[in-house]
Amino acid sequence: MDSRAASTPELLQTYADALPELSVPWRAETPPHPELAWLNEELAAELGLGIEWLRGPEGMAVLTGQLEGTTAQVYAGHQFGRPNPQLGDGRAVLLGDLEDSLGRRRDVHLKGAGRTPFARGGDGKAPLGPMLREAVIGEWLHAAGVPTTRALAVLTTGEQIAPRQGVTPEPGALLVRVAASHLRVGTFEYAAWHLDPEVRDRLVEFTIRRHHPGADGPLGLLEAATRAQAELVAQWMLLGFVHGVMNTDNMTLSGEGIDYGPCAVLDVHRRDAVFSSIDRGGRYVYGNQPGIALWNLSRFAETLVPLLGADPNTAVDQATAVLERFEGWFREAHGRGLAAKLGIPLGEDAGTVPGAVHELGAELFVLLEAQRVDHTAFFRALGEDVAAALFAQPEPFDKWRRRREALRGQGSSADDARSAMSRVNPVLVPRNVHLDAALRSAHLGDLGPVRTMLEAVRRPFERRPEHAHLEGPGAGGEHFLTFCGT
Repeated sequence: MDSRAASTPELLQTYADALPELSVPWRAETPPHPELAWLNEELAAELGLGIEWLRGPEGMAVLTGQLEGTTAQVYAGHQFGRPNPQLGDGRAVLLGDLEDSLGRRRDVHLKGAGRTPFARGGDGKAPLGPMLREAVIGEWLHAAGVPTTRALAVLTTGEQIAPRQGVTPEPGALLVRVAASHLRVGTFEYAAWHLDPEVRDRLVEFTIRRHHPGADGPLGLLEAATRAQAELVAQWMLLGFVHGVMNTDNMTLSGEGIDYGPCAVLDVHRRDAVFSSIDRGGRYVYGNQPGIALWNLSRFAETLVPLLGADPNTAVDQATAVLERFEGWFREAHGRGLAAKLGIPLGEDAGTVPGAVHELGAELFVLLEAQRVDHTAFFRALGEDVAAALFAQPEPFDKWRRRREALRGQGSSADDARSAMSRVNPVLVPRNVHLDAALRSAHLGDLGPVRTMLEAVRRPFERRPEHAHLEGPGAGGEHFLTFCGT
């Protein structure tokens, strides 16, 4: 199909039809003067949507939520460890779901759609900067091979809205997000806290059918979701990504990352790196992310225990046995990815990552932190044989490098190793200072810098002269703060 041709999407409401107790019919407010700030043409083609059609009046009606049958979802969650019995789409609506060109069912979701019954006192509006941030982060993670929600479009609404900080109004915006679904741990918490077992059984069945068709009942679903999250967080850690707000309502059952608000990427490698203005206690620092993922999954398990069909003690033991496998799954995924980043071949038939790889990685991360070495720059420089220049005291690195060389053995040529490492170690990440500068320019009406960044991070493994200014950390990144605006 010509991706530029007209195409009317067949948006269904499979979630609301199957589980009407977990959403309410709701329509987005009509924005006064909507305009496209950025359209993800690649994703539009995946969804079978015509680009010219999306830019036309019918497409703009879809992108702004001017449709019948849209819904706002309800869920609960633990926020910074504290339970909140009712959250939900306070400023968003689910436009519907469709089947993409590969036969996958995808949600299309609109954020910044105005107040809903779950708005909790807010105005339901979204500012332009955070919507563009979510687009940039999603495209970078996708390009790096990480499961993630993605932005189909960012639109300006033609209005000025209340600021997140200070007194100067901000330009209003809409984010059209595409996800495998919006099923969250918080969805199951709401069902467990408010709804009867029959609804919870339907929710389990729907989630298995949508995401994990091989799973056998609630326990199989717990295992599938636990494994998916172990893989996801391992990839975050390897890239130096800090999500910033890993509440249970921000953990999907599909295994995709979602809600990139106060998130950031490491410059200097620091286990305690936190960039969120709202994480005052450091709950979601970089190094805590695997443990928090397991904590969230434990809350998910609690919602499933009553559905396991065994006596309570046996059910708890069964769920605990699954959760205890998280560490092994995470360790395997992290070790596999780390070996690739370090240029250590494991072989196609490697059943488990050798313990020596884990030990080498642990030594490396201590060394990077002690000498305040840039996370992204180190791995890229290692593949280019120039990493020693990054260390003020090179002797510890030289000792580590010799151990790495011994572990690598003679499995491949130096050129082959460099080529393989260049495919997993990015040159470009959305550096905090550069992304913030681009978003500030967008706030002032110049979308050029953020479009440049979007173009750059969608090919993160390529070194291109026109994007050289985006490679380094810039000044002030270590003290950078993001504000929750998504």
